Amino acid sequence: MHVLVIYGWETENAELASVISEALGSTVFDVQQRLAGGSPIVLAKHVDLQQILKLENALKQNGIPTLVVDAEEVQKRTTQLIVSRFEIMESSLRIETKNGRKGEISFQDIHLLLPVTGVIRHSEKKTVTERKFSLGKTLMTGGIPMSKKVEHQENVETVKHRKALYLYIRRLREPAVFHQDELKFEDLGEAMKMSRELNFGFLLSEIQRLSPNAVYDDRLQKHIGQARLLGPTLRPETNLELAVEILARSMRKERKTGI
Repeated sequence: MHVLVIYGWETENAELASVISEALGSTVFDVQQRLAGGSPIVLAKHVDLQQILKLENALKQNGIPTLVVDAEEVQKRTTQLIVSRFEIMESSLRIETKNGRKGEISFQDIHLLLPVTGVIRHSEKKTVTERKFSLGKTLMTGGIPMSKKVEHQENVETVKHRKALYLYIRRLREPAVFHQDELKFEDLGEAMKMSRELNFGFLLSEIQRLSPNAVYDDRLQKHIGQARLLGPTLRPETNLELAVEILARSMRKERKTGI
């Protein structure tokens, strides 16, 4: 599946909405609702790349910046630098990945920080036992209220939030990824906090403080920001990696072109 993304507008205007609605075959009102969420947004998706490229060409002819992203390629990607350990130095960040690779990242070379919060939903059937009023038993006891055990199957859903930081470095195509639940925080030394959440927050604030050239964008920390970017046909729960890729690519292009 390929998705078409538009980005780079500063304020929504009627002319922009009219051009997009004509290309999509939708109403101006619907397009205006999407544009109101800010840049970037997924405008369309299709399994046929040629259909997406045809739509992209129609938008480009009207000067609208676009991106085409292969969603399946993003989902299958396994080359990310998943960090397991880190050490905060004076001018750099020493890291060790899950597969044992070690490296050092200069804070000067960090250009984009994207913290995200994913949602993992797990549903399972459980047997629930309740006591309910029993008319038959009540009549047998001469009117004394009686109850009986009733069992039934019920779907129980648990929700877990998974925080991560995507750190983009100059000259590296892939980001370094810090998952809160997978990091070892021992190298923080005396700065180490009482919980993973506090340690992760400290790591994020320190990287922000020490990276003067980095752009920080936290819209993917909330479900509403993810939903606005992905649109009504892509669920944030299963497309968060795609949302990160789209946001990172569009922000880098905006910085290069000065939009």
